Amino acid sequence: MKFTPLILGVDIGGSHITTGIVDIEKKGLIPKSIKRKHIDSSGSAESILKGWTEIINESFECCEGEIKRIGIAMPGPFDYENGISLIKDQDKFKSLYQLNIKQELAQRLNVQLSDIKFINDAAAFMQGEVFCGAAKGYPRALGLTLGTGLGSAVVVDGQSKDAELWSSKFLNGIAEDYFSTKWFVNKYKSLTGIELDGVKELADVVKTDLYAMQVFNEFGRGLGYFLADIIKETKSEVVILGGNISQAFNLFAPHLIENLKALHLDTEIKITELNEHAALIGAASSWDLTVNKTEKI
Repeated sequence: MKFTPLILGVDIGGSHITTGIVDIEKKGLIPKSIKRKHIDSSGSAESILKGWTEIINESFECCEGEIKRIGIAMPGPFDYENGISLIKDQDKFKSLYQLNIKQELAQRLNVQLSDIKFINDAAAFMQGEVFCGAAKGYPRALGLTLGTGLGSAVVVDGQSKDAELWSSKFLNGIAEDYFSTKWFVNKYKSLTGIELDGVKELADVVKTDLYAMQVFNEFGRGLGYFLADIIKETKSEVVILGGNISQAFNLFAPHLIENLKALHLDTEIKITELNEHAALIGAASSWDLTVNKTEKI
């Protein structure tokens, strides 16, 4: 079968699905194909699958007849090879537990099982950045998505895989305890007694609130300390940061970089170029990994 340069990328999150058609040769999204839909992940299997199918078909209609291959970025735990959901102890997708999602979607979308590929969402984020984003041209890279949880992926020779750093031991707990929105909220409350909604609200008061600045400084130092051994172990040439917290990069970057330098590391730290589209671009481009094996320019 002749390879088509158009592949549908899908990013499935706990509250949404985003789809878009990626032109593999031109390394970009077809704007009119980008669709997004809210999904109640606590709903029935039928309602979730129906919602996913509807939005995927909307993207398909933008290039009707030209494309059937699909790359799907999916959170774990998940059997990515066979397309079976293993999520059961989280507040999402419980109704899909042990369901063969690949088979269900193939039937509903009228495509072959072999035309659907699943990839871990954190790995997809970095695959997208390697393909046409901030990590393009780097054979070895490390990626973190910083938000309600901690996602991570490592890139070796242009291929991304889940690094599963969220559960790594760190200080008095695990990494996700310290590098997530919850940490910011709890740390600021411990200093001031005030509970903010999230990192954006904290960033908004930095210029007039020394405690807010203290929180960002501590986060940067902690992240630098955490990353140092991982950078050395993976021989990463660049670290890419994504997720909501990365939008406040300028507030914690100085202490992050300073701490890395103190540990004799001058690894480049960059924020995502593809933002919310990184995972779906990565999922689509995972069909053609050979294009990612580029030399650093």
